[in-house]
Amino acid sequence: MAKKGKQEPSAKKKSPNNAYIKDAGVVVEQPITETLEVNYMPYAMSVIVSRALPEIDGFKPAHRKLLYTMYKMGLLTGARTKSANVVGQTMRLNPHGDGPIYETMVRLSTGNEALLHPYVDSKGNFGKAYSRDMAYAASRYTEVKLEKIAAELFRDIDKDTVDMVPNYDNSMLEPTLFPTTFPSVLVNANVGIAVSMASAICPFNLAEVCETTIELLKNPGHKVSDTLKGPDFPGGGTVILDPAELERIYATGRGSIRVRGRYTYDRAENCIEVTEIPPTTTVEAIIDKIIDLIKQSRIKEVADIRDETDLSGLKLAIELKRGVDAEKLMQKLFKVTPLEDVYSCNFNVLIDSVPRVMGAKELLLEWIRFRQGCVARRVQFDLKKKSEKLHLLQGLSKILLDIDKAIQIIRETEEEAEVVPNLMIGFGIDELQAEFVAEIKLRHLNRAYILGRLEEIKQLELDIAEMQEILGSPRRINKIISCELREVIKKYGQPRKSLFVYAADLTDYNEEDETPDYPVHVFVTEEGYFKKITPQSLRMSSVQKLKEGDAVALQQEGSNLCELLFFTDKAQVYKAKLADFSETKASVMGDYIPSRLGFDEGEKLMATILTKDFSGELLFFFENGKVSKVPLSAYATKTNRKKLQNAYSDRSPLVAIFQPAEESEYVLTSNQKRHLIFSPALIAAKSTRDNQGVAVMAFKKNGRVESVALLTPETFQNPHRYRTKTLPAAGFLLRGEDLGEQMTLTPDGE
Repeated sequence: MAKKGKQEPSAKKKSPNNAYIKDAGVVVEQPITETLEVNYMPYAMSVIVSRALPEIDGFKPAHRKLLYTMYKMGLLTGARTKSANVVGQTMRLNPHGDGPIYETMVRLSTGNEALLHPYVDSKGNFGKAYSRDMAYAASRYTEVKLEKIAAELFRDIDKDTVDMVPNYDNSMLEPTLFPTTFPSVLVNANVGIAVSMASAICPFNLAEVCETTIELLKNPGHKVSDTLKGPDFPGGGTVILDPAELERIYATGRGSIRVRGRYTYDRAENCIEVTEIPPTTTVEAIIDKIIDLIKQSRIKEVADIRDETDLSGLKLAIELKRGVDAEKLMQKLFKVTPLEDVYSCNFNVLIDSVPRVMGAKELLLEWIRFRQGCVARRVQFDLKKKSEKLHLLQGLSKILLDIDKAIQIIRETEEEAEVVPNLMIGFGIDELQAEFVAEIKLRHLNRAYILGRLEEIKQLELDIAEMQEILGSPRRINKIISCELREVIKKYGQPRKSLFVYAADLTDYNEEDETPDYPVHVFVTEEGYFKKITPQSLRMSSVQKLKEGDAVALQQEGSNLCELLFFTDKAQVYKAKLADFSETKASVMGDYIPSRLGFDEGEKLMATILTKDFSGELLFFFENGKVSKVPLSAYATKTNRKKLQNAYSDRSPLVAIFQPAEESEYVLTSNQKRHLIFSPALIAAKSTRDNQGVAVMAFKKNGRVESVALLTPETFQNPHRYRTKTLPAAGFLLRGEDLGEQMTLTPDGE
């Protein structure tokens, strides 16, 4: 229940004119479901239906209102006008501020380069879709008109091809859809986020879309991929073609497309020039990422990077250091920067005000159905006009057979109002025909005019018969649509901007291949400081600089290709590559791991594990006496995930983590002064990381494991006394003769 407050005893409140309003200020209880239904659902539906999702003509309402305003302003054939003028006029249809309307215009413009076929011919600075920082100029400085291709959006819009509805204040009419003569919904990219749903339609080549539609008109079972080769982005780039994924997009409307930038290598300048980038990123984002990788020492081959974009187009210059292989560097950049990115497709389109996710084929078939309706309505409109004209001319033909009689009727009629009725009586025609005859000028009563009208009647009868045949034949309507599509290809078709490369032909960059392999020493302190030191540096100075009160918790030899697993007290593990850490010296404090890897607040480092191939196992010792054995492979991930949750069970506090060597044994010591030697071979490994483990040590009331240590020959004089064949075991009290030289363990009772 949604309760907004305590009900007040007073049920009256004064209005501005001092009158009392009944029940004013009374707060009532309302079920949350009713609140959602009454307050939230109308908003959600408004965003879905009237704002964020495109319709079958390929436009959202904001686009449609802007373009229709420009059409009514005569900007299809006239000169350009100030953008501010168009924005102001659009407000008659679009009840929003000038900012959002102008932003819509910017994206539709030729200057912004966001669309494969822009609809707005622009002059001035409209920014660039591929640049984050290149802002567009204010609307008072720029000028616009409609592009020629926009004529295909409005063709025959005045012939009742689409429904017209009143605008928000009922002062004028606007179209619900555009009768576009080509499937613009697939030609230009469209992205929108509604409430609980979204839409992302990638662009395709105009000629390929039209050819595919023509084939579907002939055969609805046509295989779309035979003619629709793949997406074509306005910024070009290279589409990494995965036939199976493309077929999935064509069938379901969902899938992802990998796009990478294109570049040239200037050998003389030793410089890579990137001229095309994926549509999902910007030049600045790529530069920022490369600079960040340089700071992390993950990219060492770049000497300088500059944005040299100018009026001639995009250019990102990457200067290389001497001896660097440009091809290998680009493969690396494709892997670790947005120079290669993924466009996620979600073909969500409003069909009859209902959102539907459709594949490219289904979308084209739906557009065909829509276009068939437009053509049929246009033919019906022309048929009605010609039928009305034929009706008038048929009445005229009766008059022309006896003009003298018509003149006599008109001359003998005393009042003008009686002329039409008398003509109707005299020739047996209706009022419309008589009105038409009465308006004929005397100079038209000649032989040529009479013959011309009779010939026009014959032509109208032929035209009407043909139109009636078209309306009764879906095949004839499909032929008209095909002819119009071929005209669009001829007028506006252009070569592909995006090229293809098959995914199977690419060799994926492996970062480890570029990472040098050499021996290193790893030091980790109890406070969480980390050092990677080469053997040569360690030989020169082995005295470790430590924070006051800190001590070395791990000292291990390894390879620069090893991976690091940092386990914390919150059952999480942070992963890192040893190669990502810079080499240092013993005389420095080192990297603070919680800060470097972004530990949660208050999270502490418990153990550090080095591994090269994730082979072997890990042992987790818990206070409740249980031990969990987990394969290291459980922490290997295909993606470069930096943090894994549920790294181990959090049912009981963790005491220690060990990476057991072959035949190693461990001594568990309880707070009840008992000791137990445990062999990892006694329990089986479990693939689940957060398994609770196997009970190894048993306790009396309030007992717990206090410490765990690796068993060494010096630990006990008689270690067999502390082993057991059955688990769990309570352990054994320490005997004085077993103490040996170990001063950390004392005989119980002393």
